[in-house]
Amino acid sequence: MQKLSEADLVINPDGSIYHLNLLPEDVADTVITVGDPDRISEITKHFDRIELKKGKREFLTHTGYIGTKRITVISTGIGTDNIDIVFNELDALVNVDFKTREVKEQLTSLDIIRVGTSGAVQPDLPMGTILASTFGLGLDALMHYYVHEVPNTEKGLFDHIKTHFKDLHAVNPYLTSADPILLNTIGKGMEQGITVTAPGFYAPQGRQVRAKNAVPDFIQKLNTFSYENYRITNLEMETAGIYALAKVLGHKALSVNAILASRVNYQFSKDPNAVVDKAIKLVLERITTTNS
Repeated sequence: MQKLSEADLVINPDGSIYHLNLLPEDVADTVITVGDPDRISEITKHFDRIELKKGKREFLTHTGYIGTKRITVISTGIGTDNIDIVFNELDALVNVDFKTREVKEQLTSLDIIRVGTSGAVQPDLPMGTILASTFGLGLDALMHYYVHEVPNTEKGLFDHIKTHFKDLHAVNPYLTSADPILLNTIGKGMEQGITVTAPGFYAPQGRQVRAKNAVPDFIQKLNTFSYENYRITNLEMETAGIYALAKVLGHKALSVNAILASRVNYQFSKDPNAVVDKAIKLVLERITTTNS
């Protein structure tokens, strides 16, 4: 089996992976990702015990237990460029032998649940909603650097998406579904819909402050998409990259979104921390009571 070069897989002198600063034994089979490093402690304060705390740059990690369930919580920072780092390094930690630099014969599939914030693009989704993403629709460039195919069962939806967004000349979208097991267990009973992942927070999400927006009707473009029973429900910056890289690498992923803004009603939550805490408690309850 071919060894991974020192340039392709960078391992620190202490045996930890380059950016995350983690050792293979530091990672649980269930991983929660958050964008904001400060959200780590808001999750792990619910743990019965924490066995490790590590960090480097914006990538902070806690691993611990709720009862007998071992969980790792890691902050990714903002955007799919960071998702590229976190997911490749998480996969290497569980599926590469660091001593031989060879891919293991028996691969591990992680359960990865994002708990993040998002803005609704549909008028019937109020602030405070907890939404599970059925699909991640990427308007960023990450997956154009990986071999990634849309299954035949999803090509009808994807073709309609490409047609709907054909006037956005800079956009070449990619589409990936949530893991069905996690969607039907962790996401059971939540609002569900297609989540769009944008490559920025301001103009790429239809906002305008001082710089002129080249796509002034962007939110309308999102909320008018319809195909069979599918619609675009919300907008953020990581989900599509999470879903696509998880699928490419053989992991299961679900994105759970705390809706803090209504983009069509021009409103933002007066108590965003309460909405995020609601999502955290719901996800932890589902993780510890469900065998996925």
